[in-house]
Formats: sequence, C-alpha cells, structure tokens
Amino acid sequence: MGTYVNPGNSAFAGILNDQYVDKTGLIGLINKTIETPRRLTCISRPRRFGKSFAAQMLCAYYDRSCDSSKLFRGKDISRDESYEQYLNQYNVIYVDMTYIKPFTDNFKTIVPYLSAKITEELKTAYLESSVSDELPAVMIHAAEVSGSKFVMLIDEWDAPIRENPEVQREYLEFLRSLFKSSGTTAKIFAAAYMTGILPIKKMGISQLSLISGSTR
Repeated sequence: MGTYVNPGNSAFAGILNDQYVDKTGLIGLINKTIETPRRLTCISRPRRFGKSFAAQMLCAYYDRSCDSSKLFRGKDISRDESYEQYLNQYNVIYVDMTYIKPFTDNFKTIVPYLSAKITEELKTAYLESSVSDELPAVMIHAAEVSGSKFVMLIDEWDAPIRENPEVQREYLEFLRSLFKSSGTTAKIFAAAYMTGILPIKKMGISQLSLISGSTR
C-alpha cells in the first residue's frame, strides 16, 4: 500500500468505529458507471456534507490491496447485485488535494508533484512500468502488468483553483490529459470520482471544455 496508490481501507475502518449513517448505496451507483461513457463522476456539495467520507468509502471498496468484506458486511451495498463483482478488484489512486497543499507551495508545483509521486509509487509496485516517466504512459503499463485498471478518487479537486487561481490552466490541462484523451482514458480508468465545492459550470465554458465527465 502506498500514500496515493492503493492506500488501503484504514480510513474507512476508522469512520466505522464512530457513529455511521450507511451511505454505501452510492457504491452501487458508481458501479453502474464502470467501463461506460459515464465512468467520470464529479460531486459538488458544500462543506460538511460527507464528501471525504464517501471518497474514503469508495477507496476501501475498490482497492485491490486489501480485503474489505468485513467492513461492508450488512451494509446496503452488500445486497446489491454488483457487490461481489467489483469488491477490491481495482488499483486505486486516492488524492486529497488539501493534504498536498503544504508540499506544493500553495499548489504552485501541484502538477509536477503529483506526477512524480504517483509515478514513483507505480514504479515501486510494478517495476516493469519504468518504460516511461510520463504519468499516463506509466499508468497504462501498470494497468497492463497488474491486469487491473484504475479507479481514481480526487477529494476536493477544486481546492487548487479556489486557493491559487494562477495554477488553474496548468492544473486543468493535467486533468484533461488523464480524463479527456480518447487514446488513454479508457485504457487507464474503470471509473473516476471527484468531489469539490465549486460546480464545474462555475469554472466557465473554456475551462469546462478541459474536463469530460458526469456531474451529480
């Protein structure tokens, strides 16, 4: 398990140790988008609406590096027909944008930082993926070597734009390189899930064109 690649289920296990309202029905909705044109989902909600808890729940469910069956036993998703099909079946990349802020000089170096860190972890996990230093190419090769595509989870995806508008263009181009490339996106991702505060439409038409996906 790594910091960004396949981080495991400990965060969700901790959530379950406290009072927990079952929101696992969301997993069934995301399962319906896997390997479809609707595989990219963005959730825009105000603060304190449980966005991070939901992302950590999805991480625990999809992450192939752990066994989360006990965590979901008796939960709503365990009665869904898709439950066993996708449980712990994917490589997961989980990024909390607010966590990396201090390491990226207020997001100024966010793109090279994320590219380097994720690439480093993928190469450690799948040594054969050292064929390239470009993140999309490394992810494609890692998916081929491992036999598993990725579920990418980005919590507070819009934090860099909210807190340092100067990085907007570079950051959105980075997301576009992952999520709006007909030649690579389908090869890399089974699904992607992003949470944020700002609706994507607030980014403006020119910025919106950089990201393809569903908004919910």
